[in-house]
Amino acid sequence: MAYRPSHQSASRALYTPEQRARRDATVWTLIQGLLAPAQFVVFAVSLVLVCRYLLWGVGYEAATWSIVIKTGFLYAIMITGAIWEKVVFGQYLFAHAFFWEDVVSFGVIALHTAYLWALFSGALSPVELMWLALAAYATYVLNAAQFLWKLRMARLEGERTEQSEQEIVV
Repeated sequence: MAYRPSHQSASRALYTPEQRARRDATVWTLIQGLLAPAQFVVFAVSLVLVCRYLLWGVGYEAATWSIVIKTGFLYAIMITGAIWEKVVFGQYLFAHAFFWEDVVSFGVIALHTAYLWALFSGALSPVELMWLALAAYATYVLNAAQFLWKLRMARLEGERTEQSEQEIVV
């Protein structure tokens, strides 16, 4: 089923009870939960190294390797995230609940991939490469914020569901 944005989508629950059960039962939820903070740590270290190079002109190789490693983490989290979406929602990407997060994720991946292409092809100077990395990192921060917001919404939804279930029992 294709995603169709509507006014109803804002009030629709993030997960059906069946999707919530699949989310809680799959190992891919744990994998995503481990990869996301690991990727953030790699991002934070890399950001410092990139800024160090841009400000003081030192550490180009360390900054470059950190960006390549960050990109590897990004690819890993995107692949495992697509598998997670398939298990939980029945489709690899663009499930209703994570449509816009996936859209922005593709922008993040495009910028990181452009960085790799420019690095290996020699298309950009070292300074231009670092600015491209910063653009990729800015979109990554936006995307991470989207996912943190969804995580918060899922927790609140879970609390409401638990509260409703307790009220039915009482």
